[in-house]
Amino acid sequence: MPNILIVTNCPSENTRTLQQAVLKGCRNDCLDETSARCREAWDADAEDVIWCDGIIIGTTENFGYMSGAVKDFFERIYYPCLGITEGKPVALYVKGGLDGQGARASMERIVTGLKWKSIQPVLILKGEFRSEFVRQCEELGMTMAAGLEAGIY
Repeated sequence: MPNILIVTNCPSENTRTLQQAVLKGCRNDCLDETSARCREAWDADAEDVIWCDGIIIGTTENFGYMSGAVKDFFERIYYPCLGITEGKPVALYVKGGLDGQGARASMERIVTGLKWKSIQPVLILKGEFRSEFVRQCEELGMTMAAGLEAGIY
């Protein structure tokens, strides 16, 4: 059974809604062979990353960069996971107030260094919160889960 780790920074009800939508997508009724768990970025560690078969990371855009919580997560897991988790499927999403590009670029640099494999381009949810963001996050979770279940990733 593939294991999915969802690591997020959720400073608001809207970002918590996005996290839960990703989790809902991972647990879609059409999929029966995946396990998913959420961890706040402050609480996730290298053991969580090593445990999972695929990882989804969500952040807010803070000052044109990823959130401090997600940066802290990457700093704590980078060296313990380097070489051990190479090729791990990853999906990223950014809730950006502006354009989300700084957060995207900073996370992509780290993921590249870890040699993780992006399953799709970074999902950037920019501007005021809209209901379509929830649907997009659910699809992101479902994409990861279906791909792992099918052995694509």
